[in-house]
Amino acid sequence: MDAQVVNLAKKLDTFSKHWSPKTIEQFNGHDLMVVKCQGEFNWHSHDDTDDFFLVVKGALKIEMRERTVELKTGELFVVPKGIEHRTVADEEVHLLLIEPTGTPNTGDAATAAAREEI
Repeated sequence: MDAQVVNLAKKLDTFSKHWSPKTIEQFNGHDLMVVKCQGEFNWHSHDDTDDFFLVVKGALKIEMRERTVELKTGELFVVPKGIEHRTVADEEVHLLLIEPTGTPNTGDAATAAAREEI
């Protein structure tokens, strides 16, 4: 068995680029990813999968056309599939994301960040 303990803070310390999710582990066909965000991401949706966000550090707004959700450290939210949304971080925020492996972070493979493992 080669399972290992993953320290989220240490993984997040290994990079500084915003909006570039890093895969830290895989779980039942899903990527567990960390990402740093600041500013506004583009509006997008995922037709085939929900979008999971857990705030590890900081505060995040998830804007949807009908409402805005505000999350603080330790809080999570799942955007249902097909709902157009964007994330907004006034200050740098650290997130844990869980998505089926291969899901483009922008909802479009042509504009998505490349998958990178750390």
